Amino acid sequence: MAKSPETEHPVKAFGLAARDPSAHFSPFNFSRRATGERDVQVKVLYCGVCHTDLHMAKNEWGLTQFPIVPGHEITGIVTEVGSKVEKFKVGDNVGVGGMVGSCRECDQCANDLENYCSKLILTYGSRYTDGTATYGGYSDIIVVDEHFIIRWPENLPLDAGAPLLCAGITTYSPLKYCGLDKPGLNIGVVGLGGLGHVAVKFAKAFGSKVTVISTSINKKKEATERLGADSFLVSRDQEAMEAATGTLDGIIDTVSADHPLLPLVNLLKPHSNLIMVGAAEKPLEVPMLPLIFGRKSISGSGGGGIKETQEMVDFAAKHNILADVEIISMDYINTAMKRLEKSDVKYRFVVDVANSLKAD
Repeated sequence: MAKSPETEHPVKAFGLAARDPSAHFSPFNFSRRATGERDVQVKVLYCGVCHTDLHMAKNEWGLTQFPIVPGHEITGIVTEVGSKVEKFKVGDNVGVGGMVGSCRECDQCANDLENYCSKLILTYGSRYTDGTATYGGYSDIIVVDEHFIIRWPENLPLDAGAPLLCAGITTYSPLKYCGLDKPGLNIGVVGLGGLGHVAVKFAKAFGSKVTVISTSINKKKEATERLGADSFLVSRDQEAMEAATGTLDGIIDTVSADHPLLPLVNLLKPHSNLIMVGAAEKPLEVPMLPLIFGRKSISGSGGGGIKETQEMVDFAAKHNILADVEIISMDYINTAMKRLEKSDVKYRFVVDVANSLKAD
């Protein structure tokens, strides 16, 4: 007979879970595994709220197995380490991002690209090798193999830094991979939300000239005056878009809603890349002719490996890059999800887990 989530493992845990596609969160008692010889137990202090959490809670991608405890932008403090752990000790500040396991043997893992491993184990909504469910950071503790733990820089705040573990690496990695981390390049960022505003900050830190592309002129002041973007394009302004034809060395598209790609492809210089990091629910139409005649590419990118995530966090600490966050308590999560659905947050909710999550 299958065990309940509360009795699967020996360590009691508590969090908030969605139990059906209504995406309503309520208290959830479950369990974590005992700290193995290579494991690190972490007391969760903060957890960012990613749009993926909402997608998964509503089962919009058809992948969710309920109950689900989201959260993959986790910062906290080490409370226990296994006997063979080498990198961390009790009291260390650490981070946990979108993955907690992989095969560690394939070509992707060998090249520090665990996020593309075919046996990737996600921080939540996935299965461990023993078949038990993974539960994320909307909870009091988490137990993770030390390989998948990020060392947290002393000068990087644990609250505003937490979203870097998803929004940060999701934008940093493709900028690096596509060679868009060189000073003097002209980089476009589509969408100024949780991902987009961090993309602007990283691109500026790389020394790029940044153009924010948005459907709303209302975001121009925010983009240029506060985030430091060099220019702003309203994607519905056909005249302005045509005037900018062929001016960008690369574009990061962070939008997860349906939108046309042709106007964005037209902004690219020949041999350049439109990188998709936002996951739209429905397939987008691909404009083939401008790709062919400009040798342009549309590609996707999903997060980054552990080595690169550590590199990103260290880079963020060096350049004082943080997400713009609204700190919330756990009992606000249902309201936060409704606001997130309306894009009513600048730009990332972060749950103050340790100060607000209390077990019954």
